[in-house]
Amino acid sequence: MKVWKDYQEQHKDRFLEELLDLLRIPSVSARSEHKKDMEHCAEVVKVRLLEAGADTVTIYPTEGHPIVYAEKITDPSKPTVLVYGHYDVQPADPIELWNSGPFEPVIKDGKIFARGSADDKGQFYMHVKALETFTQTNSLPTNIKFLIEGEEEIGSPNLATFVKNNKALLKADVILISDTSMISMDTPSIDIGVRGLSYIEVEVTGPNRDLHSGVYGGAVANPITILSKMIASCHDENNHITIPGFYDDVVESTPEERAKMALAPFDEKEFKADLGIQALWGEKGYTTNERTGIRPTLEINGIWGGYTGEGSKTVLPSRATAKISARLVPNQSAVAITQKLLQYFKSIAPEGVTVNAQEHHGGEPYMTPIDSVAYKAAAKAVETTFGKEPIPVRGGGSIPICSLFEKELGLKIVFLGFGLDSDNLHSPNEKYDLVNFYKGIETIPYFHQYFAEMNA
Repeated sequence: MKVWKDYQEQHKDRFLEELLDLLRIPSVSARSEHKKDMEHCAEVVKVRLLEAGADTVTIYPTEGHPIVYAEKITDPSKPTVLVYGHYDVQPADPIELWNSGPFEPVIKDGKIFARGSADDKGQFYMHVKALETFTQTNSLPTNIKFLIEGEEEIGSPNLATFVKNNKALLKADVILISDTSMISMDTPSIDIGVRGLSYIEVEVTGPNRDLHSGVYGGAVANPITILSKMIASCHDENNHITIPGFYDDVVESTPEERAKMALAPFDEKEFKADLGIQALWGEKGYTTNERTGIRPTLEINGIWGGYTGEGSKTVLPSRATAKISARLVPNQSAVAITQKLLQYFKSIAPEGVTVNAQEHHGGEPYMTPIDSVAYKAAAKAVETTFGKEPIPVRGGGSIPICSLFEKELGLKIVFLGFGLDSDNLHSPNEKYDLVNFYKGIETIPYFHQYFAEMNA
């Protein structure tokens, strides 16, 4: 296996330059003006997969953004690993908070600063370079398939149809995803699950036009005030979510599971200092790690209305809007929770305003078994390159397509992420450490090796 390390060391500078080129493409799936950028990015991914040694690479158009599929089949008797990732990225807003251009990657203090560096271009590209390592050293122990989509950041609306219509094409023995993080490079970990997601938008409308706040203030309901009160009613004094039925299906973690979670190192002082806050906030009775892993949440992702420009304008607005998301834990249904959210906001609307609530997208929570061959292969691979056995942890984020993969393809998923929680995912100044990028390329081949051996 030394040949892998030697090859990777010899070509590491080129690996990095290729990633930087990928990061320069503003592949923002949420913005229609980036449609051409999305198509260009898919083409670049195709070229890189072919250069890495894939036998075939196909770009499949969808009603939205294209899907890139590739495969390297060496021996049908060998196990097949399906690698999933996404080339689309979050919008870069607010641009003014970036220290450098979001699509002009900068390397500073050993970190790549650019939108998509950790989520997910930097992480899925590790698998592309792992494939190249195998093909150039003639040492591929498995068959590999790639499914790289362009709509993960908007809920993968067209991937479900593609998966249902291409079950034979996607046939494999396991799905491998690098779109998660680990505790630290000193304390490696593997996510054993991700939370589900329910995402809605609520619009409150009052008068039929914006009004003078002096003439009408005090006589007409202000949509911003009403929306603020509605949102505030979603949590009680213990930061417990008050929406009826929200917790009905939550499976409470056992004392044993909570005790294992407590073994993960956590420095509260350092955590607060990194975020520039004086105190933590969350549901009473749970630790910070529990709140971000085993507990569901409800958060406001954006709120607007009235006049927000420079200077002042004393206006009573006609409408106010908020984007709201809930992160869900095992046994909660995204469909059921979405309906509860929509119904709640409509039911508490006072007279004098109307409420329009609609769903954006969602996804089910997912857990992976730690007694599976695939998880054991991943844990052994991490232990091989890090020198430490990884800690199994619950991830706080969401990958909406996971439950559909298992339902339609009958496959379990293993998360093998190399990012960090501090990588500013979805925020200004997103970054990915160079050491993490290279460590991922080093570790992934061992997963394939051990998975093949354990399935022999």
